[in-house]
Amino acid sequence: MVGRILSLLMTVGLTAALAVGTDIGQTAKAESMNIPAIVMFFIFVAATLGVTYWASKRTKSAKDFYTAGGGITGTQNGTAIAGDYMSAASFLGITGMVYLKGYDGLIFSIGFLVGWPIILFMISEQLRNLGKYTFADVTAYRLKQKQVRILAALGSLSVVLLYLIAQMVGAGQLIKILFGLDYEFAVVLVGILMILYVVFGGMLATTWVQIIKAVLLLAGTTFMSIMVMAKFGFSFDALFTRATEIHTQGVAIMSPGGLVSDPISAISLGIALMFGTAGLPHILMRFFTVADAKEARKSVFVATGLIGYFYVLTFIMGFGAIVLVLGDPAGSYLAADGVTLKGMNNMAAVWLAHAVGGDYFLGFISAVAFATILAVVSGLTLAGASAISHDLYANAFATSKVDEKKEMNVSKMATVAIGIAGIFFGIAFEKQNIAFVVALAFTIAASANFPVLFMSIFWKKLTTRGAVVGGYIGLITALVLVILGPGVWVDILGNASPIVPYSFPAVFSMPFAFVAIWLFSVTDKSDDAQRCIDAFDAQDIRCQTGIGADDANTSH
Repeated sequence: MVGRILSLLMTVGLTAALAVGTDIGQTAKAESMNIPAIVMFFIFVAATLGVTYWASKRTKSAKDFYTAGGGITGTQNGTAIAGDYMSAASFLGITGMVYLKGYDGLIFSIGFLVGWPIILFMISEQLRNLGKYTFADVTAYRLKQKQVRILAALGSLSVVLLYLIAQMVGAGQLIKILFGLDYEFAVVLVGILMILYVVFGGMLATTWVQIIKAVLLLAGTTFMSIMVMAKFGFSFDALFTRATEIHTQGVAIMSPGGLVSDPISAISLGIALMFGTAGLPHILMRFFTVADAKEARKSVFVATGLIGYFYVLTFIMGFGAIVLVLGDPAGSYLAADGVTLKGMNNMAAVWLAHAVGGDYFLGFISAVAFATILAVVSGLTLAGASAISHDLYANAFATSKVDEKKEMNVSKMATVAIGIAGIFFGIAFEKQNIAFVVALAFTIAASANFPVLFMSIFWKKLTTRGAVVGGYIGLITALVLVILGPGVWVDILGNASPIVPYSFPAVFSMPFAFVAIWLFSVTDKSDDAQRCIDAFDAQDIRCQTGIGADDANTSH
C-alpha cells in the first residue's frame, strides 16, 4: 500500500513538475531547462523515494520512527550527522558567503565546526545515557515533566522552523534554476517530498538518505575543489590573487570586517555558532539512534572529521566561484537574467559545478544538493514532529498513558503541519542568504536550548523553576532581539532602520538565560526544589511532585 502511494505521488509530482516547468519556461522570466541536470535530478529523487519505501517496511514502532530502533552504528550515525550538518546552509550558503564576502565567509565555517568539541566532551554520552527520543527527555529527567517539556518543545520548534526556512530557500532557488519553475511552486514541491519522507520512512529513511548524500556530496565537492585548484597549478596564492582582481570589493575580500564590522557582532555570531550546535534538536536527536554511549562518542569523531574536511572545501569553492563564475568572460552565469553578485550568492556552488564539469556535473551536484536539502528538512521535520507528539502531546498534555500508535499518528499530523509552515516561511524569506538564516536558528538554540540542557546535566542545584524561567527568558530575549534586528526588522519587514543594531544577539540572550537559571534556582526553597536537587545524584526521576514512577520519563 505504501509503495503504491509513493509510486503514484512520485509519478504525478514529476509529471506535473515537467508540465509546469515547460509552460513556465516559455515565459520571459523563467530560466532555461537543463535536460541532463533534470534527468539526474529525477534519478536521485526516485532513489531516495526507494529508500523511503524500504524504510517504511521496517518502521513499526515509535522507537523505529523516532530513532531507527537504536540500531545505527557509530560510523553510520557519524556519517549521517555529517550529512545533516552539510546542509544547504553549508554547501550553498557558506560557499555563497565566501563568494560574496571573501575571507569573512570563513566565520560561518569555523563557527559551525568549533561547536563539535562541546558536543563531544560534554553532551553526547550524557544524552545517550539519559535520553530516549528527544533532548527534552534529558532536561526533564529530574524536573517536573510538563513545564520543562513545554519549554523544550517551544525552543525546538523555534529552531526547527528557522533552520527549515534556510533549506526551503535553497531548494526553491535550486529547482528554479533547473526547471524554470516559479520559486513559490518549487518550494511547495519540496515541502510535499519532505512530508512523504518523514511520514512514511521516519528516522531510518532519513538516516540512510543522509548517509548516501553525504558520501556523494563529499565526492562532488572534492572533485570541484580539485578542478578549481588545477586551473591555478594548485597554488592558493594564484587563486586568491585572481579573485581579488575580479571581485567588486578587490583586495578587501582578503581582510576581515566585510560581514561583521564591530567586536560585539563578531563575538555574538561566534557564540551563536559555537554553542548553538549543542542546542540543535535534529542533531541531538541523532544520538538516540545508536546502541550506547561508546557509539555516541564514535559518532561525533566521525562527524567532526568529515565536517572539518568539507568546510575546507567550501572555502576553495567560494573563491573558485569568484574566478570562474563571476569572472566568466562570456558573462553567461550573470548576464542572462541580470542577476547581481549579491542576488545569486546562494547558487554560486551550482554554477561553479557547471563551470568545471558542464551540464552533467551540474546535474549531479544539483541532484546531490537537492537530496542534501530533502534529507536535512526531513531530519528537522522529524525533530519538530517529535517535540509536538512526544514532548507536548504524550508527556505534557495527555491525561492518561498514550499508546505508541496514537503518538505516531500525532507525529505524522505534526509533520504535515510543519511542512506547510516551512513552505509559507520559505516563500517569505526568499531573498535571504541561507547561511544567515541558519545563524539565526543557532542564536535561538544557544539562548534557549543549550543553557537548560547544559545546566540539567552538570549543575546539581538546578530546579524546575530555574530551568523554566531561565529557558523562557533566553528564548523570548533571543526571539525579540532577532525580530528587532536588521535581518528581520529591515530586510524582511521592510522598515527603514533596526531597533536593535545587531543581527545576532546571542552575546546578550545566552548570558541572560544562564543568569536567570542560576538566580531562580538558588532562590527556590520549595520542597520540590530540594527533591530535584537530591535526584541529581540518585538520578531519581520521581522527584516530580505528586506523580508515581509510571508517570515519569520511561527512559529511566
